[in-house]
Amino acid sequence: MSDRFDCFVVFAEMRTGSNFLEANLNAFDGVTCHGEAFNPHFIGYPNSEDILGITQSERDVDPTRLLGQIRKATMGGIGGFRFFHDHDPRVLEHLLHDPKIGKIILTRNPVDSYVSWKIAQSTGQWKLTNVKKRKDGQAQFNAAEFEQHLADLQEFQVKIMNTLQKTAQTAFYVAYEDLQDVEIMNGLARWLGASSQLDSLNTALKRQNPQPISEKVKNFDEMEGSLARLDRFNLTRTPNFEPRRGPVVPSYLAAAKTPLLYMPIRSGPETAVQQWFCALDGVEPQDLIGKFKQNTLRAWKRERPGHRSFTVIRHPLARAHEAFCTKILTTEKGSFAGIRRTLRRAHNLPIPEGEPDASYTLENHREAFTAYLAWVKANLLGQTAVRVDGHWATQAQCIQGMSEFTLPDMIIREDEMALYLPALAMQVGHPAPAEPASLPTKAPYALAQIYDDQIESLAREAYQRDYLMFGFDNWA
Repeated sequence: MSDRFDCFVVFAEMRTGSNFLEANLNAFDGVTCHGEAFNPHFIGYPNSEDILGITQSERDVDPTRLLGQIRKATMGGIGGFRFFHDHDPRVLEHLLHDPKIGKIILTRNPVDSYVSWKIAQSTGQWKLTNVKKRKDGQAQFNAAEFEQHLADLQEFQVKIMNTLQKTAQTAFYVAYEDLQDVEIMNGLARWLGASSQLDSLNTALKRQNPQPISEKVKNFDEMEGSLARLDRFNLTRTPNFEPRRGPVVPSYLAAAKTPLLYMPIRSGPETAVQQWFCALDGVEPQDLIGKFKQNTLRAWKRERPGHRSFTVIRHPLARAHEAFCTKILTTEKGSFAGIRRTLRRAHNLPIPEGEPDASYTLENHREAFTAYLAWVKANLLGQTAVRVDGHWATQAQCIQGMSEFTLPDMIIREDEMALYLPALAMQVGHPAPAEPASLPTKAPYALAQIYDDQIESLAREAYQRDYLMFGFDNWA
């Protein structure tokens, strides 16, 4: 029937019109839709015992067996099924990654689908074939329940969309309103490879609740107020144009004996933690375990049951000052000489050509640092040609990058290290951990000497995401 697809899946949800879509698909010669084949509570339909000879218990043992049966059972035609976000997750990856499975994506206004679902719950009527038997009912809107309903739908749709993007596939999109258009249904059938066409749509199923939504919801005024508070267009979001970051596993550092793993964020208190690790086990820096790869880190974890991992976040302003002083202002080893030249030449950063000397005044430092903060804001917004380096990337983005491999057990604030790091060491069996020492930033002038409202404001503008996500207050 089709060289393009072996079978098809309709990605939909309850009360989106999927029964009506299935009825019309089954009206085409050679097209067979087997209902909710992977619903965890039944197979195909509530009263069905099997699909193509495979029972529900057999499907539950190996869902791919049923998928394979659907693929090969329709000789000269094409078979498929409906799949909702809460259906068997074991088969979902097979569906999404296989280009020989045609993807049909059916969507409906989530408020309409929610209200329809609530009415069906109240009346017990999930299908309507005879208008005379229609049951009246109203929905009781629940704001928390609706928000969860919306979040589930969006998460599922984003997963589908992103996987199709990454695997160079496309889907046939159908809106609830499209279901009454016979030409669209005929186009869908041709897309699946069917040669037959329909003159009219299946009329067996009737729309159950045709009245305005204001008449279908008992507490309509409450619903209006709740929906008004939902930020549908995400207007309050913190814009994020930073490139995605990887987990940077080679930077992770483990103590020599105590099963603790430090997942550093650059321009944080890395040296202080390293020294604390040394004091913890009475060793030298070269005795600490580092330069991990993902496989060696997995081995480290396996060999140390009960291990703990952590990262330390620093106030965004203090971290920005550290990055500026150690990577941009200085010319010493470890600084970013190329970026430093670019910032002086292309962005007019007022720093000396060489290493700052006695002529570099407190006012010079304040002027240079404020200019740097303005540049960081532009850099994080993707407005400069310079890379977003880990030393000034947002800490939120750095931790998000860590999550691609593993997340830390604890996120500790720098000013709470003395309390939480010893407690963490005691959790993994260290008898008497010392407190970590606080180390000053190597800088010509301390941040406290130049700090004012303008500098705080610039830091907030540049690092709005970190201030919001981690609840940072003003630096002083």
